Amino acid sequence: MKSSIAVAGVRLLQGLAPAMLLPASLYVIAMLLGVPFDQPLQLLAAISGVLSFVALEPKSDDMLDLDTEVSVVVSEVVLRLALTMGLLYFLGIVAGHRDEFPRELMFIWATVATILTCVSEAVLLAAMRWIVQSRQNERSAVIVGVNAGSILLSARLRQHPEYCTSVKGFFDDRTPERLEATGDLPILGGLSDLVAYTAREGIEVIFVALPLRHIQRVMQLLDHLRDSTMSIYYVPDVYVFDLIQARSGDIGGVPIIAMCETPFFGYRGVLKRLTDLAFTLCILLPLLPVMLIVALGIRLTSRGPVIFKQRRYGLDGKEIVVYKFRSMYVEEDGQQVAQARKNDSRVTSIGRILRKSSLDELPQLINVLQGRMSLVGPRPHAVAHNEMYRLLIKGYMMRHKVLPGITGLAQVNGCRGETAQLEQMQARVNYDLDYLRQWSPLLDLQIILKTALQMIRGDRHAY
Repeated sequence: MKSSIAVAGVRLLQGLAPAMLLPASLYVIAMLLGVPFDQPLQLLAAISGVLSFVALEPKSDDMLDLDTEVSVVVSEVVLRLALTMGLLYFLGIVAGHRDEFPRELMFIWATVATILTCVSEAVLLAAMRWIVQSRQNERSAVIVGVNAGSILLSARLRQHPEYCTSVKGFFDDRTPERLEATGDLPILGGLSDLVAYTAREGIEVIFVALPLRHIQRVMQLLDHLRDSTMSIYYVPDVYVFDLIQARSGDIGGVPIIAMCETPFFGYRGVLKRLTDLAFTLCILLPLLPVMLIVALGIRLTSRGPVIFKQRRYGLDGKEIVVYKFRSMYVEEDGQQVAQARKNDSRVTSIGRILRKSSLDELPQLINVLQGRMSLVGPRPHAVAHNEMYRLLIKGYMMRHKVLPGITGLAQVNGCRGETAQLEQMQARVNYDLDYLRQWSPLLDLQIILKTALQMIRGDRHAY
């Protein structure tokens, strides 16, 4: 890539900015508040700089994040900064310096440092996009083969100028009547016209998007193009499959394509677990008095245990035991489990209130702390229901690629309560699979906030 020195400079600033902003903002705020910048604060400033440099280190790929919305990038920065601040607070407790840091100073510093870091990240990201999108970096390209994947590729390249690739058109041996719509891009000819066209027009990039059944044609093309300096990419037609978290990689140098994978690989899994623990503790501690009152109400109004335990499927389809406040007179956990219906006689008087407000789900916070569940994810179903629906709904078990959640994308979109018709469960599963495809920390936060609003208003779908 041309302008590589400028790109490297911006990358360096992206790595150094948080490490400079956190200590510098702490020093300035301490001076403004009249707090002596003594040894404990100096040590805090130094540690914050090191931790922020590690936590907010930019990814090595120059193109990574350039096509991501600024709001998504900023939300990840906020989450990583929150974890950094939490770790600093913990280290302060361990070192016995917590009382030496005025709360007002710490609150203002955390707020100002977060705002400054987010602004710097947004500005540097804009600068990176401006540098990369320079006309001198643009390369001309053609696509060989017309299918869903190649059409999507051409659309993405046109929507995102940061990829610096101008697609001139397609090459395909089929007649226009047999081809899918290619938008404004023309069919430049058949495969036999490709070599002459690319040499004449000075094409720099070729995307080969022929199906795997035409692998012999692909080999012939590569042989014809070997005597050139063009960059050649193969685009497998994987869009005939229902992809979940598709990505490419290698195992010991052998290239592979992940077609169905959990979104929580690598640091994402660590981030998900840490946010689960942080949010769960923040929710659980204030709600302990409420849970004690609910437990007492259940004990006084009906016979049976306070906590209802039921076997459900968790991560990778393995059985787990899920806790709920008992809201029925019966405890069903066998081969046949009847779903709760409107005006169900099995539901206790206090159970109706608990189910309407979702308070019966609160013991599952313990499941989250145990690592059996997550705050957000596909809702776990009874084992009997799983065994029934996995035979009726294609892709049903894919929802178990992640930990089940107390709430999920399906629930905040109204898919709760009885699933009397197969279409209702299908809609719920569709939302669950969309969650796996689209997961981000910001999506989890949105679902948690929507769930809180639903609990306040009450859920008309809960029986």
